[in-house]
Amino acid sequence: MNPTSTGTDLYEALSRILAERFTCRQFLPDPVPRATVERLLRLAQRTPSWCNTQPWRLHITEGAATERLRAELSAHVRSHPDSPDFPFPVRYTGVHRQRRRACGLQLYGSLGIAKGDQEGTLRQMLRNFELFDAPHVAIVTTEADLGVYGAVDCGLYIDTFLLAAHSLGLAAAPQAALAAYSGFLRAHFGIPDHRRVVAGISFGYPDSDHPVNAFRTDREEPENAVTWYAS
Repeated sequence: MNPTSTGTDLYEALSRILAERFTCRQFLPDPVPRATVERLLRLAQRTPSWCNTQPWRLHITEGAATERLRAELSAHVRSHPDSPDFPFPVRYTGVHRQRRRACGLQLYGSLGIAKGDQEGTLRQMLRNFELFDAPHVAIVTTEADLGVYGAVDCGLYIDTFLLAAHSLGLAAAPQAALAAYSGFLRAHFGIPDHRRVVAGISFGYPDSDHPVNAFRTDREEPENAVTWYAS
């Protein structure tokens, strides 16, 4: 075996997955076979974590359970304030605000929602809680005592989950919006008090013909995200 050739092949394979993966915001209704989901989970379980604590635990829905969650969560958010376990960003400023705004303009533009269309913007925001019609959702939780590092490890897990899903021909949408209603999710799934909700991941097969799945966000050049030190 040629190590250089093998390394190049692995690099190219990972590069392709990273380049092709996107946040899916419209799914087909077709359920994913349980065996395929289990393959995805076996890959995601290889995620590295602090001292190998593997703090993530998932609550995954399928079939009628997804439909019940979709209906009850959508109704809940219309009449209750949010209650996240982890505080959301205080504000977006500078380049972070610019990137967030650019992403929003692409999203709403793909759907023909004009700037200032509050009704259209609200309608699309609520699609988060309809799980973008996905047949499955995974709620990712961490152990409360592990604090921010448990949440960081779960972030790594979510990334691996997204890449693994794409490698299997699936699509996914990581959703902080779901964690905004951690209290509801805790009650709905019977999540114990010592667990904290980090995020949700809606997943399934993408509706590739839907315009909302056509746009792609940019990435900053590495030199603008790195400071080198040589001495």
